[in-house]
Amino acid sequence: MAPHWEHFAHEADMGIRGIAPTLEQAFEQAALAMTAVITDPVGVMPSEAVPIHCTGTDNDFLFMDWINELVYAMAVRGLLFNRFQVSINDGELAATAFGEAVDRQRHQPAVEIKGATLTELHVYQQPDGQWIAQCVVDV
Repeated sequence: MAPHWEHFAHEADMGIRGIAPTLEQAFEQAALAMTAVITDPVGVMPSEAVPIHCTGTDNDFLFMDWINELVYAMAVRGLLFNRFQVSINDGELAATAFGEAVDRQRHQPAVEIKGATLTELHVYQQPDGQWIAQCVVDV
């Protein structure tokens, strides 16, 4: 199965999920799902690279930190991202997020994401080998 992302329903907020053959790709796909909550990722140009680093005591908390670091970078820098390169080694994540400044006319952002939550937070490998990384984001 090719890496992909999806949304899942959750009351007033939105669930994001990345599915992929590797843990790193699942994190990348979930980040893309997060962008898709805001705008169509296809309309975002990967013209600026932003380094992201975080650590977690386990994959669940590492994933939540990853999403929250992206939310922070988007808010502080006024960016949207559409491509990610993630490396994970012994609980440390080093990544680059590629995107551009928000253009309200062109991107037409639907919502602002406030952060990742503990709700539905789960990172695991399925019996078929696919990795799932998911949580609910506060919108």
